[in-house]
Parts: sequence; C-alpha cells; structure tokens
Amino acid sequence: MNDFLFGIYPYIAVTVFLIGSMFRYDREQYSWKASSSQLLSNKGMRVGSNFFHVGIILLFFGHLVGLLTPESVYHVFMTAGQKQAMAMIAGGVFGTLCFIGMVILIHRRLTNPRVRATTKFSDIFILLLLFVQLVLGLLTLPASYQHMDGSSMIALANWAQHIVTFRSGAADFIIHEPLIFKLHIFLGLTMFLVFPFTRLVHVWSAPAKYLFRKGYQVVRKRG
Repeated sequence: MNDFLFGIYPYIAVTVFLIGSMFRYDREQYSWKASSSQLLSNKGMRVGSNFFHVGIILLFFGHLVGLLTPESVYHVFMTAGQKQAMAMIAGGVFGTLCFIGMVILIHRRLTNPRVRATTKFSDIFILLLLFVQLVLGLLTLPASYQHMDGSSMIALANWAQHIVTFRSGAADFIIHEPLIFKLHIFLGLTMFLVFPFTRLVHVWSAPAKYLFRKGYQVVRKRG
C-alpha cells in the first residue's frame, strides 16, 4: 500500500492533472473560470480572498522550493535543521494567513444567501478539501518540532525528488515517517487528481491572462 500511495499514485494524479486540464480547456472553455462571486456580495471578499491567495501562493512555492532543492545546494548556506526551522516558521505564518482567509471565505459562501444560491457542489467540495489540506499542513508543525535535526525534511525531499526524476524507490523514503505527513502528501496528490474538474483550472490562466495581458478587461461597454 505504501508503494502504491507514494510510488504509483503520484503519477496517476499528475497524469490526470495534465491530460484532464488539456481536455477541459479543449472541450469546456466557457467553464474555464474562477466563477467569482464578488459582484453578488463584496462583504468579507477583499480580506478573505487576499489572505487566502497570498497565503496559498506562498505556501505552494515554499513547498516547491523546499522539496525540490537538493541538499548539496542549501548545505552551502545552512544545515538541514536550520532549513527545517525556517520552513516551519514560514509555513506557520503563511498557513495562518491562509487559514484566516479560508475561514472567512467558507463562512461567506455558506451563510451569504446570494452567494450560496449560485454555489455548486464542486465549489464547496474543493474549498473544504483545501481547508482540510491546510489544517493537515499546520498539524505537521508539532510533528516536525519533535525532530529538529531535519531528518524528516530530508526524507520528504528525497521522496519528491525521486518522483519528479522518475527514479525507483521513492516510497521507501517516507515509509517510516509520521502518519500526519503521509496524510498531507496523499491529500495534496488528490488535489492534483481532482484539479481539472473544479474551478481550480483558472490557476493555469493566471500567468497568461493576468500577468501579461495589456490593458483592462472589458466587462461592459458604455453607451
């Protein structure tokens, strides 16, 4: 089971993530959107959305850099224990920021009548899935505090680097790691699996549509 969940399942999830996203874009471009509800009600949207997006973006890139940076690179500047301490502090700050934003957004979506009326099952599902994943991530902090030598961080990084480089034996690196780490990884992979079937696909559009587009988006012409 360990070999399947952490040696095979990652490739299943990423394959569905990539192929599913391409099919979604090819066949359902009109559904390729974030479906913002800000026009329906602005209450709580600015603080909740900003906290959530800033927090989750920083967490994502923090995980990306932390897991995929080889030991030989960061050992020039710091030890594994120092890297783990820095990751715990950053994860705690960004995670708390994201947590506050998500609580506001979930409360708004479930209690605001206008927003609730236009909410789909997939919207609530992905929001709650993200929330559970975030809570699991925050719960890894006490587990990490139990061994500040950086051994778990090294094991998790070796797992991730073996997965992305298609090397065998990746699952062996985390077989003895605490359950909370495994749950966090499994749910993270599951988010890649369901990604193409939710509003999360709008993440793909961010670089092209928002960072490089010229001028403002025309919603309604005057006159």
